[in-house]
Amino acid sequence: MLQDLIRTVKSVPVTEAHGRVVALEGLRLEASGPPGALHIGAMAQIGGKDGRLAEIVGFRDDLAILLSCDDKGSVYPGASVRFLNEPARLYPSEHWLGRILDPFGNPMDGGPNLPRGSIGRPIDAPPPSAHARTRIYEKLHLGVRVMDLFTPCGRGQRLGLFAGSGVGKSTLMGMLAKGADADVIVIGLVGERGREVREFVEDALGPSGLARSVVVTATSDAPAPARKRAALSAMTVAEHFRDQGLQVLCLLDSVTRFAMAQREIGLAAGEPPTTRGYTPSVFAELPKLLERAGPGSNGTGAITGLFTVLVDGDDHNEPVADAVRGILDGHIVMSRQIAERGRYPAVDVLKSLSRLSSLLQGPEESQLIREVRRLEATYTDMEELIRIGAYNSGADPQTDRAIRLHDGLAEFLTQSESDPTDPQAVLTALTQIYEASA
Repeated sequence: MLQDLIRTVKSVPVTEAHGRVVALEGLRLEASGPPGALHIGAMAQIGGKDGRLAEIVGFRDDLAILLSCDDKGSVYPGASVRFLNEPARLYPSEHWLGRILDPFGNPMDGGPNLPRGSIGRPIDAPPPSAHARTRIYEKLHLGVRVMDLFTPCGRGQRLGLFAGSGVGKSTLMGMLAKGADADVIVIGLVGERGREVREFVEDALGPSGLARSVVVTATSDAPAPARKRAALSAMTVAEHFRDQGLQVLCLLDSVTRFAMAQREIGLAAGEPPTTRGYTPSVFAELPKLLERAGPGSNGTGAITGLFTVLVDGDDHNEPVADAVRGILDGHIVMSRQIAERGRYPAVDVLKSLSRLSSLLQGPEESQLIREVRRLEATYTDMEELIRIGAYNSGADPQTDRAIRLHDGLAEFLTQSESDPTDPQAVLTALTQIYEASA
C-alpha cells in the first residue's frame, strides 16, 4: 500500500518547484531543487516574481546548473529560485506581423503588447516526420537575379548563405525579404550589433518588407540562452504560419552566432571543448534547428529557410560552416573579391549550388546555366593572363567567348535593392547575353 502511494506521488507532474542559489561561478549559477522534478531547458526565476530569468542547462550531483537569460535583479547565494518546470512556449498570432520582438515574445519596437495566440507552441518542437513531409516541386521566386538563375530555390528548400564580414549580406537579406514570393517573412537576428537591428529594419527591410514580416532579435550583449532562444523562437513563429497553410520564408542571421551561444552554454554545463572550442552539443543542436525548416505535411504550407553562416577569415571549411553545408539543400557563397569590384549581390556563381536545380529548372534552362557556368570557369582560369595582357585573342575560341560573355554577365547580375525582377524576363535576358557572346 505504501509503495503504491509513493509511486502515485512520483507520477504526479510537478509544474513548479522551489530551491535556493548555492553557488555562483563565472556565468553559471548552481541551485538546489527537488530531485527528479527538474529537466534541462526548463526556466527558473531567481529572487521573486520580478527577478532574473534563468535556464537549466545541466546538472552536477543534485544541483541544477543555470545560465541567466537577462540581467534583472541581483543574484546572491541563498536567493530563492522558483523552477517553472514547463517547456518554454510562445503564443504566436497573425497580429505579430509588422512587429519586432525579443526571444520571449515581448515587443521591442515601442508598440503595444503583443496579443497572444490561442495555441502555445514549445520553442524546441521537433520537425515534421520525414515520411509525412510533402516533396518539393514548386520553385520560389526570390527576386534576386543571380539566385533565381544559378541557385534556384524551391518552396520548402533550405539554403545557406556563406559570407565573411562586409560583403553585403544584410543588404541581400533585405532584398530577399522585399522581393521573395512568400506570404510571410520571419526574420531571426541572433547576436547582431544593437545599432544594426534598427538599420536593417528601416533601411534593408523597409516599410513594405516589415508589413508582412515578424522580426525576432537578441543583440550581441544578450546572454547566451537568450541568443540561442532567438533562433528557436523565430522558427516557432514560422511554424505557426506554416500550419495555417501559408508559404513562409525564414531568414536567420546567423547560424554561427547560434552555435557560439550553444558553445557558451555547453562550456558552462561542463562539456569538453572540441574543434575550435565548440562543444559536442553544438553539432547536436544544429540539425535540430535546421530540420525544422522545410516542407510541411499535407494540408499545411512550407518553411523555406535561408540561414546565414559567418566564415572566419573567409575560411569556408571551418567547423560550423562545414556542418551546416552538409545539412542544407544548397549553399550560396558570397565573395569578398566580387564585392571589392563593386558587384552586388557579391555571389560567386561557380562556388554556389542548389541541390534541387534539376527539379526546378527545365532542360533548356539547365543547359543554358551549365554553358554560362562553363564559360565563367574558363574566364576565371585565364583571368590573370587576360589582365596582364599575356593572352592573345584568337588563341582559344572558348576563352575568346568567355571574355565576351564576362563583362555583360557581371553587369546583368548587378542588382540594386529597388530593382524588382520578372522570372521570365530574367531568363530571356541571360539567353540574349549568352547568344551575343557567340
